[in-house]
Amino acid sequence: MLVALPSSIAYGVAVYALLGPEYIGHGVRTGIVGAMVLGIVATVFGGAPRVISAPCAPAGAVLASLAGGLLAAPGAAPAPAHIVALLLLLALMSGALQMLYGLVGGGRLIKYIPYPVVSGYLSAVGVLIFLSQLPKFLGVSVAHLRDPASWSGPALIVGAVTVAGVLLGPRLTRAVPATILGLLAGLLAYFGTAWFRPELFTLAGNKLVIGPVGGGDGGIFAGMAQVWPAISGLQLSDLRLLVLPALTLSVLLSVDTLKTCVVVDSLTRSRHDSNRTLIGQGAGNLASALVGGMPGAGTMGATLVSVESGGRTRWSGICEGSFVLLAALLLGNWIAWVPVAALAGILLVVAVRMFDWGSFQLLRQRSTVLDFAVIATVVIVAVTTNLMAASGAGVGLAMLLFIREQIRGSVIRRKVAGNRISSTQHRLPAQQALLEQHGAQTVVCELQGSLFFGTTDQLRTELEADLKQCRWLILDLRRVQSMDYTAAHLFRQFEMTLAERGGGVVFSRLPARRDLQEYFAQVGTLKGHAGLRKFETLDDALQWAEDQILTELGSAHPYGETPLELVAFDLCREFTADQTLEALASCTEARSFTAGQVIFQAGTPADELYLIRRGVVRIVLPLGGSNYHNLASFGRGDFFGEIAFLDRGARSANATATTPVDLFVISRARFDEASRTHPLIGVKVFARLARALALRLRRSDVELRSFYDA
Repeated sequence: MLVALPSSIAYGVAVYALLGPEYIGHGVRTGIVGAMVLGIVATVFGGAPRVISAPCAPAGAVLASLAGGLLAAPGAAPAPAHIVALLLLLALMSGALQMLYGLVGGGRLIKYIPYPVVSGYLSAVGVLIFLSQLPKFLGVSVAHLRDPASWSGPALIVGAVTVAGVLLGPRLTRAVPATILGLLAGLLAYFGTAWFRPELFTLAGNKLVIGPVGGGDGGIFAGMAQVWPAISGLQLSDLRLLVLPALTLSVLLSVDTLKTCVVVDSLTRSRHDSNRTLIGQGAGNLASALVGGMPGAGTMGATLVSVESGGRTRWSGICEGSFVLLAALLLGNWIAWVPVAALAGILLVVAVRMFDWGSFQLLRQRSTVLDFAVIATVVIVAVTTNLMAASGAGVGLAMLLFIREQIRGSVIRRKVAGNRISSTQHRLPAQQALLEQHGAQTVVCELQGSLFFGTTDQLRTELEADLKQCRWLILDLRRVQSMDYTAAHLFRQFEMTLAERGGGVVFSRLPARRDLQEYFAQVGTLKGHAGLRKFETLDDALQWAEDQILTELGSAHPYGETPLELVAFDLCREFTADQTLEALASCTEARSFTAGQVIFQAGTPADELYLIRRGVVRIVLPLGGSNYHNLASFGRGDFFGEIAFLDRGARSANATATTPVDLFVISRARFDEASRTHPLIGVKVFARLARALALRLRRSDVELRSFYDA
């Protein structure tokens, strides 16, 4: 309470003194009532444990900015009473918005406001408070600020002693808060000066002290019942005037509160609930405004003093508000003697500390100059216009920072030529050799992040050299989070460029999002172009591109040709020379499957080896539910099922006929019987299997290396 109360009074005076000396007492009342109500209500309705809520610098700066703007507006300025009503309504709207943020889960989003924008806001608040309190510190009006001869000596002495007390007090003792030491030093300086200038002992007409709080018999608590009559006189146009200031104030108070919560979490190894905290803070600001108090936030100074003093639960906030009430009842009459320059000195120290002096370090590196420019822009706009305009500049610059971060990181996650990666379709050695020779006609590009106007030029630049050489560009979009019309139009340009060489763009794993589909439809992509394809998996897209290359080279899959005989398989090479082919054929059985038919499933016990006479078989690894991973696709002249044939264990994957398939099936049990009679069969078959598996592993090594190199 000793930390929060003097600052709360200072913020109230800083705002309402703009309306005239007669409103200084009103500012005192709003500060005291705000410190009392916020401390109790915000805590009871969900504020974070240990956090002390009270009027704060951002609240004082925004309210003062609005009041000053209304007074300086061209034409007839509103009456002070009308401005008071507007400030109360602003506090109500801000509290309601904070509660709304908490209810819709906005507590997490507010924490992600870019640091340069937050730093700019808080630095701007510090500058505005400093500029507004400097005349009070010197005891002059703004018009005479540049005339040292008109400065008030007593005010300057009191203000300087107060600043010295705040800065030097902690070196003497930490048992008493620095603001209290500074305020006591200012009071002593004031009364010490009064011995030499007796007129300072008089309250009437004394501009150097707060003076009587006023309000009739109610004293400090007078005016609570006057809130609703004042607000009832407002009109709809006034409400529209306050929308932007209310948004600005609610965000600043929310950021200030959550920043304090984060510091407390790090000190106490705890974790606060951001949304619940905002609901409680919003309820506190609503309640404070309803009884004529200042809005506020979870304040850093009072909270840290509370934590260091042993505050561990929400009772610390309730006790703080209760002590404010007790102090107001017992010391209300003495508040009149508080020097205005002393309050100004306290706020000057707060303002200097709020300014982010460390931001100048951002000028040392080119990569952070833009961050400093954001901070400087928010501060300059706030000083030259107002905080509401600075909030608009901050939002715009936050968007600029987002675009910059998106542009900094590449949208290409992996890019690899087709001769360094292959589909899971197993090819015959001759086909594999052709693909290694001509595979560079295909480029596989996995994209990520956001594809929008800020990243399309980067994507075009990174693919420019590839587009001049390749014929097929495979774009994998699984990791793409968003895309705009510019990116879709760029894909259309890629398509037109490749179509000149008889190629095109191939899409894989296109996100099933309506906005992406609409963009493609608007530019004509994926519609009515023979060179364009889309596939469910990257492997399917790569296999299709390989088939196109092999078809043009005259080595396509002979799906429609006659089934192979046993002697044509590489696995059975040289079996006719030693009369062992007939022995192998004796343990072989011919089977046929239609397209889509399951050949075997994972988990079933088996010992059979399959030789593909005609068609394509896909091997997939089930991952649970409907998810799966393509392991391989085998075509005419290849074999599969060798693992169960070797270890006689359960199948580890599913095998499905992609096209009509004719197979030779070799049972391990029958094969072993034939091997007893003709041992050479076992030697040859196992040698062929070992060589084929070694080649497959080598190819897997190459693909893994290309994956990590990319």
